[in-house]
Amino acid sequence: MAQTGIDLEKIYEDRKGRFRVLVCIDGAEDSYLGLNYAADVGRGPDADVILLYVRPVDQGMRTGGLQVRVARENMLEWGLELPGIQYLKKGRDRLVEDSDMATGWGEETTHTDVQGDPLGDNKIEYRHSSGKSIVLKLKVAPSVAAGILDQYELGPYDLIIIGGSGRWGGKAISLWDPAVAEKVAVHAPCSVLVTRELKGGKGHLLCTDGSERAMEMIGKAAGLVKRTRAGFLSIMSVALDADGEAGARADVDKAAELVRSMDIEPRDTFTRVGNPVEEIIKAGAEYSLIVTGDTGRTGIQRFFMGSVAFKVMEFAKNSVMVVR
Repeated sequence: MAQTGIDLEKIYEDRKGRFRVLVCIDGAEDSYLGLNYAADVGRGPDADVILLYVRPVDQGMRTGGLQVRVARENMLEWGLELPGIQYLKKGRDRLVEDSDMATGWGEETTHTDVQGDPLGDNKIEYRHSSGKSIVLKLKVAPSVAAGILDQYELGPYDLIIIGGSGRWGGKAISLWDPAVAEKVAVHAPCSVLVTRELKGGKGHLLCTDGSERAMEMIGKAAGLVKRTRAGFLSIMSVALDADGEAGARADVDKAAELVRSMDIEPRDTFTRVGNPVEEIIKAGAEYSLIVTGDTGRTGIQRFFMGSVAFKVMEFAKNSVMVVR
């Protein structure tokens, strides 16, 4: 079905009132571990989970003609081996298995032409009678990172989840180069979770420096934790030297007070002294994921100057979320 006669502005406004998670699927296991987190944090009827596979323009689709049209019109039903389709099907099946809503789903398919590519953009939306939706999106873009960021503009989204197998500076295990995760984390307007061996049950470590932006991050992160089934959190701050330790303790206490006002009791609150990146990574290794806020710099400044948040995301061996 072509995307005509649709009030896109109204759809966009309606989506603002929902909790929307974009999960980037590439076939690597880390992307499916991120899907498990999305299923948990987005399990309520007010949440939508969108699975995205980005395919470079015309990749593997030069056959044209009837075969492409049939493939597009029967994107999932016939199980055709189109790029990304099997990955999206696997993700859909995992979501449905983890959902309490086994029945009551309607289905709608949408196609959008993309110049220079015979397949174009395609999506299947499964909408539950409760209002919840699961969307499978096969998107065409010049690059994977560009496709993910462009999808945000069609959103909006509260959280983007992307697999981060391997370190950005190391060899990529994933089908996507680790630089994709870097670009998305730097430029996305919403919170970004880069997953590495994400395992549930070990809680979230929230990192604060006491700034106004950090406190805003603490509030948003605590809201995410409340959406999980068995989530808990701890709070830490790092002082550069012994003279700053009292200030770091005050920062942690202020964050803990905010979290308690949201009916969450922190599992632990503590400070460390030393290099913030190293101390956060060391302490965060004991948790399911590390949660930080960005510095508030523009995207280009972050790219060239870096920040504690992005260095933690780059070098940590476990999952890291940058909250905006």
